[in-house]
Amino acid sequence: MKYTQLGSSNINVSRVCLGTMTWGVQNNQHDADQQIAFASECGINFMDTAEMYAVPPTPETYGKTEEIIGNYFAKNPQKRNNWVVATKIAGNGLPWIRNATNITGQAVINAVDASLKRLQIDTIDVYQLHWPNRTSPHFAKHRPNQISFSNVDTKEHKAQMLDILQGLEHCIKAGKIRHYGLSDDTTWGIHTFIELAKEHNLPRPVSIQNEFNLLHAKDWPYLIEHCVHEEIAYLPWSPLATGMLSGKYLNNARPEGSRWTLMQRNGLFRNTEFAQQAVAEYCQLANQLGITPSQLALAWCDQVDGVTSTIIGATTQEQLQENIAAFQLNLPSDFMARVDEIWRKYPLPY
Repeated sequence: MKYTQLGSSNINVSRVCLGTMTWGVQNNQHDADQQIAFASECGINFMDTAEMYAVPPTPETYGKTEEIIGNYFAKNPQKRNNWVVATKIAGNGLPWIRNATNITGQAVINAVDASLKRLQIDTIDVYQLHWPNRTSPHFAKHRPNQISFSNVDTKEHKAQMLDILQGLEHCIKAGKIRHYGLSDDTTWGIHTFIELAKEHNLPRPVSIQNEFNLLHAKDWPYLIEHCVHEEIAYLPWSPLATGMLSGKYLNNARPEGSRWTLMQRNGLFRNTEFAQQAVAEYCQLANQLGITPSQLALAWCDQVDGVTSTIIGATTQEQLQENIAAFQLNLPSDFMARVDEIWRKYPLPY
């Protein structure tokens, strides 16, 4: 396993991050315990979760994933120091979480305490803002004029961000979190948090996680360039496009128990005609290379300049083994060029 520095922090993380959002719906405690143990055996030391999980988010599944992780650490306290634990505070919009209200500094303080209790640990290594208070161009909102930037009150949002920063600083000084990061945010969001941190002598973000994969690479190059030069770790989530890049949904197949058979809060917006065509071609290339389509997509993600650690998730032990093996493949020297031939045909199919 390879390791790399998490942004400007002093933390080294594995190039693979263990995603956990299926724990509590598609996976139970036993499954999670097995995944954690196997990932650790493979050298993975980085785990990502959120107060909102399990997914799909519901009032009944809220906090379940953190509780499962907490149960693991309660049973295996000696394993805590083997892991860099990252979790997230949910943003606005979910009625059962803070009545769908914005993230505030006080909300951060309260949510950190609640996550620590569920996780049964003393300190969260990386505490992330799951999405910003303003609407950001993620979840199929990235085409021109789908959302408006010009009607956002810049001064008000900067004031909100400063309040959040002060709440994060409170938690850092109290020893409850070590660092903080962003999620589903933009270059402006990163820049503004950094500038506010400089101006007010507050902690700066060390990471951001956004959706990034062969079907959805909109963060390349501008946001990722910004991350590299500002020492912000870039953490792709959904590197398999919610499983689409595995090929299992080709021709509108719906394998029993798969994620696309569950309720999707934002619908199946990734399932477009061009995305289906792109996946079919990536599957053909994977077959030529003697690897699985999932491994092709993950290996590509790992080799994109500026990517720090790729967040993977699995519902079965076999999927987890397959996914982790993708980061240890002996690939041909022209691998990225051959993938690029297809990518240029379908640069943003959803």
